[in-house]
Amino acid sequence: MTAIAELPLTGLVVVDMSQFLSGPYCSLRLLDLGARVIKIERPDGGDLSRRLYLSDTEIGGDSTIFHAINRAKESFAIDLKDEADLAALRGLLAKADVLIQNFRPGVIERLGLDYEAVRKINPRLVYASISGYGEEGPWVKRPGQDLLAQARSGVMWLNGDEDQGPVPFGLAIADMLAGSAAAQGILAALVRRGVTGTGSHVETSLLEALVDFQFEVLTTHLNDGRRQPRRSAFRSAHAYLSAPYGVYPAKDGYLAIAMSPIPKLADLLALEELAPFRDQPSTWFTARDEIKAIIAQKIATKTVDEWLAILEPADIWCAKVLTWPEMMASEGFQVLDMLQTVTREDDVSILTTRSPLRVDGVRAKVDRAAPLIGEHSAKIRKEFGL
Repeated sequence: MTAIAELPLTGLVVVDMSQFLSGPYCSLRLLDLGARVIKIERPDGGDLSRRLYLSDTEIGGDSTIFHAINRAKESFAIDLKDEADLAALRGLLAKADVLIQNFRPGVIERLGLDYEAVRKINPRLVYASISGYGEEGPWVKRPGQDLLAQARSGVMWLNGDEDQGPVPFGLAIADMLAGSAAAQGILAALVRRGVTGTGSHVETSLLEALVDFQFEVLTTHLNDGRRQPRRSAFRSAHAYLSAPYGVYPAKDGYLAIAMSPIPKLADLLALEELAPFRDQPSTWFTARDEIKAIIAQKIATKTVDEWLAILEPADIWCAKVLTWPEMMASEGFQVLDMLQTVTREDDVSILTTRSPLRVDGVRAKVDRAAPLIGEHSAKIRKEFGL
């Protein structure tokens, strides 16, 4: 990892016993803040996400998703059924600052590595647990998988048009949000440890993270008679926002229009058909499908750039809907310097993303790709006397 002394977590050791996405995403955020992440993997196959393919692309024997979320980490191969290996792991935990685990409830206790047991080894340790649905209730033993957590959270009923049924997000939002929440909790616990000298147990789950993700719309639901969210039937973009909020096809692409007053938009678009709605803001929601259909018909008559030239100077909140290639070619993206190339000695070279954070004006950068299984085992054993 490129040495940047200013990174706030430099010198801290994170032991990551998690797999797939939520825990590894959490440790990636800590790594980008300067922490050293030691990834515990099974000697026979390692993290299951090494074989979790988003496409048919494989690099160095592992999936691109594994590389993306485990860059610059160290791999320590441990057989959790071997007493000598478990003793070595306990020895490592005695000297670590943070432990992250996302085993199904009950598994970590059977290993003798639950919080109460580990706290006796290292009272200063910040211990983070991520589960699917918490530690109690009928869903505890259900698979804590992203799509299934989305299904149980209600979030799917906020996407798509009204007649589509539930629409899942095209990203592993439950995993990533739970990982982010855990990272926030870990950072807070580290601050408290700096004051009290003792660690903490930070817990979250995929479901809790998704409920928090929906805090705005759930609060509305809980206080408006608990009405079900009603998505727009035409070019829906938000179940609780009125017209013109949505994405509209233009001659050569798509234009997103956010919150904008209908009278102002009607004038700029020269839409006399919107006259009945000009002075009746309540209809901007109740008649949003009709209003959006009128707007869509007009937007289709010009190119995106032609509309931006009209709408942006008038302070209408709008933007061209970019593809990934368009985004990456844009100056707005390039100035952020969000990409980096990471490499490994076996000729692995991957272009991937960088930290979303800047500390004192500096964005952390690493040059090391994700590890081979057990690549750092010998080095770690020697360094920590295991």
